Amino acid sequence: MEGSEELESSLLTQPWASVCFGESTFVAKACFRDTGYILLISDLSSVWYESADVKVVGQRSKELNKRLTVHVSSFLHRLRNLMCPLLAGRPDTATSFSCHRAASSLSVHVKSELSGLPFYWDFHCCPAPVEMVSRHLVRPLIQMSLALQYQVQELSSLLLQKDAEIKDYRESGATLSRDRLRTEPFQEETFQQNFMSESLPQICGAGEGQAFASALQQLYTAVTQQEAKQARKRQRSEDTEDPAPTAETAEHPQPLPPSQDDETASSSEGTTPASSPSQKRRLPMAKAKPKKAKGLFS
Repeated sequence: MEGSEELESSLLTQPWASVCFGESTFVAKACFRDTGYILLISDLSSVWYESADVKVVGQRSKELNKRLTVHVSSFLHRLRNLMCPLLAGRPDTATSFSCHRAASSLSVHVKSELSGLPFYWDFHCCPAPVEMVSRHLVRPLIQMSLALQYQVQELSSLLLQKDAEIKDYRESGATLSRDRLRTEPFQEETFQQNFMSESLPQICGAGEGQAFASALQQLYTAVTQQEAKQARKRQRSEDTEDPAPTAETAEHPQPLPPSQDDETASSSEGTTPASSPSQKRRLPMAKAKPKKAKGLFS
């Protein structure tokens, strides 16, 4: 059975998507399986999540949909068919979503139909732990920033090469057939200054709903897939370095060889005044043991 850890691992590679619940805008991601679901949602100020297994889904479905008697898997399948189009930007017009915020929770209410009957569902989300926020949001965004910075450097280098190529054409006597295609040589420092003063304010003023455009969703998925791949490699490496003890070793540990101190102590016990006559008769054998041990280590 796939547990919550496997669900969260599958959720990692799902991209964030902009969604609207009523007048509120969020970014969210979700993963649905036959064993349950996990939902992660944020307004970029707080992050909430809910992880529900088959037992929770079955109990809640009985409370919210008393007229429906379908199997739990049907509820999960219906929830997936409602949430996935929403996250893809194609919400079902026959389904309504709303949310309610409390001091330490977020509830998302869903109203739709199933088998011709009204279908209701409530996602009860609580604040996400810091490790989950870091894994699904902070670390991927940092890696995306590094990837985009490297991409900008590559493009800048390519533009400089193109400018050198165009310059060579011009020095060889080539001319443009259409003057409107003429461009100025690329100046990286000027480009950065114009970007900071002109483009950046427009990007920051676009609103929270534009947090993850299509191209960024693809980059996020690529980054998290690499993260999951590296995590699997680390796990395999740890399993190789720390192999589990064999059954024979665990069940029948080999006893340590007796030391000379132990044998001397046993000999001294045999020479105590309280020993019986039979114990005294074994004294010569006890004195012979050190000679036997000496032969073993000679």
